[in-house]
Amino acid sequence: MLHYDTVLFDLDGTIIDTNQLIIESIQHVWVRRYGKRLPLESIIPHMGRTLEQQFQTFTGERDVADLIEEYRKFNYAAHDDYVKPFPHVAEVLAALKRHGVKTGAVTTKMRASSQRSLAFCGLDNLLDTLVTLDDVEHPKPHPEPVLKAVRELGADASRTIMVGDSPFDLQAARAAGVVPVAVGWSLKGVEALLPYEPHAVIHDMRELLRLVGIEADERSEGQE
Repeated sequence: MLHYDTVLFDLDGTIIDTNQLIIESIQHVWVRRYGKRLPLESIIPHMGRTLEQQFQTFTGERDVADLIEEYRKFNYAAHDDYVKPFPHVAEVLAALKRHGVKTGAVTTKMRASSQRSLAFCGLDNLLDTLVTLDDVEHPKPHPEPVLKAVRELGADASRTIMVGDSPFDLQAARAAGVVPVAVGWSLKGVEALLPYEPHAVIHDMRELLRLVGIEADERSEGQE
């Protein structure tokens, strides 16, 4: 029997490696505006929040629409040069699907850019639902996006895992009553995630299968 029957994932930094693309897009904006690069230690802790929230934090300004527009222009043009899936993601998503586990992605990105990244990485047909910034009033760390995904999948929150690379993912998961799981490849470092009490930290995406209960099922099938 599976321990969990639904798995939700954050996108950026969790199943899709867009870390360098995001950093370079922010740096492009910063150089154009201020003529210098922004220290990485100022950027990384805020990755996972919405672009508006990030640029408001970086600048101390409320109206950052022009910065977001410049970010998106660069990000769109450079996308294919930087983006790739993290190791074993497609393999694990296929195994989850094969065993009847429902899957979804919950992100603070807009739908168009989310779909582009998923399609580019060949992951778009391996997820059952996608909840983006366009679909909610309150982004993560508010529970609304996670709860929306749970509802769309007809899932039981107590049997649902949310996998993420940032405190915002873990906070949203816990607030929604689902099981928070952190990834060990987070750019923020595991130490930044442990205070948010993840149920588990996985250092290889394939470890998720055992957590869900699939590896045990596969061993049982092989013995029959």
